Order: sequence, then structure tokens, then C-alpha cells
Amino acid sequence: MSFTWTAHRFAGGALALDVANTVVLRFDPQRRIDRFADFAAMDSFADAANLYGAERERFGPLGPARPEDRKSLLELREATDRHVRAIIRAEDRPYLLADLLEAIAAILRRTPRRGSSVALDAATAHSALSLVANPETDRLKICPNCEWLFLDRSRNRSRTWCDMAVCGNRTKARRHYRRNREETQP
Repeated sequence: MSFTWTAHRFAGGALALDVANTVVLRFDPQRRIDRFADFAAMDSFADAANLYGAERERFGPLGPARPEDRKSLLELREATDRHVRAIIRAEDRPYLLADLLEAIAAILRRTPRRGSSVALDAATAHSALSLVANPETDRLKICPNCEWLFLDRSRNRSRTWCDMAVCGNRTKARRHYRRNREETQP
């Protein structure tokens, strides 16, 4: 099955969050989809991030992770997801930070710069490190519709959904449908 990356898939606002969001319906074992389970999709993610990613200017052209580095990228993805969710939920779990820092260090210790492009795993490690160093943790949020992680860059920190065009509209449509149904029922 072929998969195409779209702009919506890069609603996280940071490369590390976009990578974490490659697991769709993470907490629903029946419907969970890991987009990186297909290595072709994982490799094409770098090209899509060059087009749609919020940090594309920061890293310059991204290239795919080397085949031998894919496992480390997946470990970083999971460590990022666990740590960021703990921050958002105000859970005191310092071991999650340690796990994330170890995943970042494992990648940065061995990832060489390849010509004019930066490997996806190295750029993701730098992005995750920036999130850890960012003192504005109140900007990190979880979408109430899809449970994706995102960085709220709105001036008043009022962003609710990862993407208004998708999750915001779905939520509003459900609300409208329920309201209309309640009004028509006796």
C-alpha cells in the first residue's frame, strides 16, 4: 500500500513532534498505524519534511536515515513521544528525560554529515534537543481529536487542535451534528 505525506502530517510545529506523530491512533491497538513500519514511507518522510516541515529552514535539505540508523530513529521517536506527553500532563518522570537524552546522544555520536543534506535521524535529534531546552513547555499540547503532539506558536497560546483544517473541522462538525440531532429528537 502506497502512502503519500501531506502538509497535514506536519502539523506538529517541530520535526521531532512530526516524527512522533508518525504513529496514527497511537493508543488504539485495533486501529493504530505506524507509518514508519514501511521503510519506503520512512525514507520519503525526509523529502516531505523538506516541503512541509516547520523547521525546514533550520536544517536545510534532509535526507533519509541510513538503513542501519532506522532503529535509533524509532527509539528516538518513542522517547520523544513519552517525554513530551509527560511534560504536557505535568507528570514528574525524570527517567523519561534521561531516556530521551540517551536516544538523542546515541544518534548524535555516530551520525556524520553527508554532503549537503542532513540525515533525518540527526535533524530529529537536534529538534528533540531544542524541545528539551525550551523553557516554554506550556506551548506543547496534545490534540484532543487525534492525540497528536504539537507546538502552539499562537500569540496567546490558544491553539486547540493540531490542524484546524482537519481536526478542528472534524470536531466542530461532530458538535454540530450532535446539536442538530438533539434538537430534532422528541
